[in-house]
Amino acid sequence: MQNRRTFIKASGLAAMGLAAPAILRLDGRAWAADEIPVGIMYSLTGTTAIVEKSMNQCAQMAIAEINAKGGVLGKQLKPIIEDPASEPRIYSEKARKLAIEDQVPVIFGCYTTASRKAVLPVVERRKGLLVWPTWYEGEECSKNVLYAGSAVPNQQLENSLPWLKKNLGKSKLFIVGSDYAFPRGMAKTSKTICQGIGMEVVGDEYLPLGHTEWASMVSKIGSSGADVIFSNVVGDSIVAFYRELRNQGYDFEKLPLCSSTTTEVEIKAMGPEYAQGSYVSLPYFQTVDTPQNKVFVEAFKAYAGTDAVTHAAMEAVYIGVNMWAMAAEKAGDVSPEAVVANAGGLSFDAPQGKVTIDPENLHSYLTPRIGKTRADGLLDIVDQYPEPLLPLPYSSVGETAEKRICTAGGAVL
Repeated sequence: MQNRRTFIKASGLAAMGLAAPAILRLDGRAWAADEIPVGIMYSLTGTTAIVEKSMNQCAQMAIAEINAKGGVLGKQLKPIIEDPASEPRIYSEKARKLAIEDQVPVIFGCYTTASRKAVLPVVERRKGLLVWPTWYEGEECSKNVLYAGSAVPNQQLENSLPWLKKNLGKSKLFIVGSDYAFPRGMAKTSKTICQGIGMEVVGDEYLPLGHTEWASMVSKIGSSGADVIFSNVVGDSIVAFYRELRNQGYDFEKLPLCSSTTTEVEIKAMGPEYAQGSYVSLPYFQTVDTPQNKVFVEAFKAYAGTDAVTHAAMEAVYIGVNMWAMAAEKAGDVSPEAVVANAGGLSFDAPQGKVTIDPENLHSYLTPRIGKTRADGLLDIVDQYPEPLLPLPYSSVGETAEKRICTAGGAVL
């Protein structure tokens, strides 16, 4: 309706002999010629809205910053925002709407693997582009996805599991997660790593995404003989899980908990006292000490409110939007094919530090870090790599730097 009103208004101005903005028509859809429509698809409702709301905000902030600097190829980015409500089916429907009706050249979206897998057939079939921000289980090699800021298991597990053994002296691991592809994939890789370093996996258990009753699971952990917990729990279930651990009297100094998913935003939601002393393995924390991060944190607080926190998922969104814009500028074109062809090798001075897109697999070189939650809900960085690490999305099946599986030509299995 808004576009129709805009078109009518422009036509009326032209009839009166007045200047009117040029109109670009795409299959009956009218866009101003000085605009580029882009899709933003993060859940504003449902179980993962706890983290995706701030991802949505960060995408809009990044777009506003780019527009303030002149846009992309001299055109302003016009965000079209959809709420997929944390449901994979709705992600698929919204992706089709953005691709077919709105004809966006890019979708910035998705948080869970379930949502990405629902959207992937849409963008691949229509030769579109999804810029995917979230750390995930790997074993994917799509040329219709730019994995900008998206960590893979070797960037989260190959640092954290050996660290738990060496620095905390732990050897009996209980893996717990939400019941879908990402947590199960992370467990698969964790078991391989544990076998290689002499850690025993004494438990590998799951509850449905969004589950809030954790009492029996926490009891099972307590009776398992585990001396360390590794959590791949996702969404607002994180809040319920941590609170139940505390309610049953667990002390993270005695039974450490390390997570691949918990960020500052979930810690804020549960109350920092429930997470204090727990560990997280991610490439970014609000406490990262770089000049770029200081600017980023201040900018997001100015945009979203002084009590807002920054976290890994939204920082990855920020990386993705900027890297897409850089690739489009380099290509001189916003078409998915042109952006993908020009993304490899690009580097961005992100809040976390330098991030580079690998030309072979379109994933990101990222710096592995481990943070320990403190009383204010932020995390002290207790370990980090000296430089960004090569992304190996197929490390779970033996991919190495010398033997690449995901290549520029596709997966070689």
